[in-house]
Order: sequence, then structure tokens, then C-alpha cells
Amino acid sequence: MSQSRSGVEIRGVIDKSVNYILSVECLSYIVELERRFGLVNRNLLQKRQERQLEINSGKFPQFLQSTVQVRQGNWKCLPVPAEIQDRRVEITGPPDRKMVINALNSGAKVFMADFEDANCPNWQNSIQGQINMIDANKRTISYQVPGDTTGKVYKLQSEPAVLFVRPRGWHLFEEHIYVDGRAMSASLFDFGVYLFHNHRILKERNSAPYFYLPKMESHLEARLWNDVFVFSQQYFKMPHGTIKATVLIETILASFEMDEILFELRDHSAGLNCGRWDYIFSMIKKFQQFPKFVLPDRAKVTMTSPFMESYVKLLIYTCHRRGVHAMGGMAAQIPIKGNKQANDAAFEKVRLDKLREVKAGHDGTWVAHPALIPVAMGEFNQHMKTANQIHLIPPTPNLVAIEKQLLTVPELQAGDITEEGMRSNIVVGIEYLDSWLNGLGCVPIHNLMEDAATAEISRSQLWQWIRHKAKLSNGELIDLSFFKKVLNQEVEKLKTTSKSKTLDQSISIFHDLIVSPQFIDFLTPMAYHCIIQREQLAGSSKL
Repeated sequence: MSQSRSGVEIRGVIDKSVNYILSVECLSYIVELERRFGLVNRNLLQKRQERQLEINSGKFPQFLQSTVQVRQGNWKCLPVPAEIQDRRVEITGPPDRKMVINALNSGAKVFMADFEDANCPNWQNSIQGQINMIDANKRTISYQVPGDTTGKVYKLQSEPAVLFVRPRGWHLFEEHIYVDGRAMSASLFDFGVYLFHNHRILKERNSAPYFYLPKMESHLEARLWNDVFVFSQQYFKMPHGTIKATVLIETILASFEMDEILFELRDHSAGLNCGRWDYIFSMIKKFQQFPKFVLPDRAKVTMTSPFMESYVKLLIYTCHRRGVHAMGGMAAQIPIKGNKQANDAAFEKVRLDKLREVKAGHDGTWVAHPALIPVAMGEFNQHMKTANQIHLIPPTPNLVAIEKQLLTVPELQAGDITEEGMRSNIVVGIEYLDSWLNGLGCVPIHNLMEDAATAEISRSQLWQWIRHKAKLSNGELIDLSFFKKVLNQEVEKLKTTSKSKTLDQSISIFHDLIVSPQFIDFLTPMAYHCIIQREQLAGSSKL
């Protein structure tokens, strides 16, 4: 189950795939990453905790006084390569083998293979996902459904999408690899293994390693990524600036440091992205102690809310001023089979969302399902005749007004929080956790493709509503007693339809997240701990 060498311990089953991915040379590189940058990461995570305490005491975020010169400077990021100038529609999903093939063949300009919110990082998924990345970059990837007698084989078409990879965020750790007695950074593991195995393959194809960077809360965290890039390029003798990365602005703190984040990554930047679902979650989490930040049902938090609209405007202005892409948000809808009216309504909602994005000035957008690509592509093709809109720089915004708007949540109106919304949050949270415990990080629930970000909104809203004594549209107080009553009702329904052996465990984790007196930062580490325990037991039984 484990194997140690020179301060490095592999706490996962060692098989042929693991020996291939974690070769001596690959291990040497990722261990060097951890030893150089792991402590910096942990120190930055400590700064996150300190910043949260400041916010809890009423010291709200604002544009930094110490970086005024960066914001006012006329610097630009280095141009991105030709193959990623046009990113008008991107599709995302886990690094599952069949998913990778279908996404690359989908007609989207970019496929982001997601090792973070859409992936459950059990040992098999992490290792097999890296194998899938290698095969995809070699253009040799294929897949046949086990037991399928039709002979159908999934293969890449002649012009697949460009591959981006999203490693896990700085807050996560890879519990299968210990370096000098500590679990290594999951960010460094995912990034390092991918770069080690693929940088030469990509160079031979006149391509390059492209990444999406999630969950950052400050420009210092972007600086750490840039230091990792610089060191890695030197390590592999790659030209400076080869690696390109798009940063997801999905925390409220990062929205106040967009210029600074781009500045830190200016030789390696491919722009910023509106990570809308995590951004909503971040608002709840960061302002957890303040009732004025209580949000309505998830479905009612739209991009026209002041805190969302101002963030989009600032992101587009900042990116275009610095010469990089300003990417739009995710459309999580999936086709609704057997109900044409509901399906048409869902697709029209997506079309209007993408129309709003392209007219606002975004250079591209995200979808979660291949069926949405023609809808999104149609709007961008009609309203964006060039590869992107980077050349269109909006008028300079009123930063004093935007600083206020970024923290402006509309006051709750009657009917904004409903029992239906509450029940939906419970079901989404439990079903997502249960799928995650069974190795799936991207799950269709209620006609939406749910991932960790949307599950985080579901559970954090429930915690927030209870914490601040919110009321339903019928006047019912949402307290712990009422929550447990509704939870038990939904659990009984789930148990009549689910055959999952981990359902009770999922319910227990979800319950503990909601009733905790302190807000728990992320839900996946709790579930990850359960997976690690299960893997250890399974591994021990084989010894």
C-alpha cells in the first residue's frame, strides 16, 4: 500500500500505471516542486485564515493601497499563442477517458480537463487521468465501453479542441504522496505530473502546456504559481513564457486584485475567467458573519445582481487593457429528455446568457454539455466576428463605485428564499457528495451538471440561512430544528430510490457541514478523508 524512498512515501497501491506515471524522474521533479514551494503555499493558506478573521471583525476587502502603481501602470501581458487566440466556446469536464475523447471532438475550441471541481481525486482517477492526458496529447487516445459487443471505439477526430488542464487549488493536498512527512500540495502534484509527461509531446506538435488556475485569493498566490512556472521552465529547458495559464476569478478577494494577479503572471497569462458559481459561494463564505450578505435561492442569484455585474465589467476591462482574454462563465444546463417545452426553455436561457456575455465584451464562454456548444457558438459567431474582442477596451470604470458594488448584495424580498429552494439544496448536496464518494465529481442532478462549486453553494446557503435566522416565503423560520425536519423528509425519499452503499455516510457528512457552529471552508476535504480511509483499508486487505 505504501512505498518510501528518500523522504518520499507513496500511500497508494503501486501498480504498473503508478510506476509509469510516477517514474523515478517524475517523482524527483514533483518532490523538488514540493520542497521548493510547499512551505510558501502553507504560509499563504495561513494568510487566508488571518484575512478571514479580519473580515469577520468588519475589515472588508478593498483595492490595495500598496499596489496602486500596478493598477495605474500601462504594462501588458505577453501575447498568447495563435492556437488559443480564438476561445469562443470552451467545454469542461473530468479527465475521464471517454469524456476526454468526446469533449475534444465536441466542436468546442478548448476542452478544460478538470482535476479539481469536476473530479474525485481518488488514487485511480488521479493516475488514470494523467494517463488520459498523455494519450490525448499523443493523439493516440481511444476507448471502448467494457462489455460492448458492437465494436464501437471512441477515437479523436482530425481537429480536436485545444487541451487545457485545471489542477486542484492551493488549499488541497495529495494524501497519496507524502514528502518529508507531509502530504504534498495537490496543485503541485497535478501540475507537475502533467508538465513532466507532456511538455516534450506538446513541443513536438508546436503546442504548449495550457492551464486553468482555480480558487486563488490574492496576487501573492498568483506570484507563487508564476515562480513554479519559471522554475519548471528552467528545469526542463523550456523557453521563458512557454507555459500559459488562465486564472479563474472565483473568490471575492481575487476580484479586488485582478490587475495584480495578471501582473504577477504577465509572461504566462492567458487571461481571466468568471468562475461564477464559486464566486457566489465565496461571497457566502467570506461574509459568513454578516446578515446583510444573506442570498436568496440559488436560482435567483443572477448575473444582473450588482456584485456579479460589477465583477464581470471589471474583469473584461482589466483583461482587455492588459491584452488577454476575458472568459465568461459556465452554462450548467443539460438536455431535458422527454420534455421538449422544458428543454427549449432551458436552451433559450443559455442562449440569452451567452448573448449577454458576448455583448458585454467576453472573448469566450464555458458550457458543461456538448449539446450547448451550438447555442453558445451561434451567439459568439454572430456578435464576435474576430477571434476575440481583446482590442475592444471598455471605458475606464468608476473604481470607487465598483469597489462598493462588488460588495453590494440586493436586500432580500418576500419569496426570495423558498422551501423548494431549501429542499433542492439538500438533495443536490447529498447526491453530489454521494457520487463523489463513489468516484464521480461531475453529476447530472435536476437537469443541471453539478460539480463541487454548485454543491458548495447548496450547503453554504443552508448554513447561512440557519446562522442568520432567515425565513421562508411562508414566514417559516429556518432554524436547526426545521432544517433537520426537512432533511429527514428528503432523506426518506432518497433512501427509497438510492441503492448506494455510501448514502448514510454522505448524509452524515452533509449534516455535519450544515450544523457546524463554524463555517467549514470546503466540503471536499471531508469526503476526501473518507475515500483515503477506504483506500487504506482496501489496500491493507490485499497485503
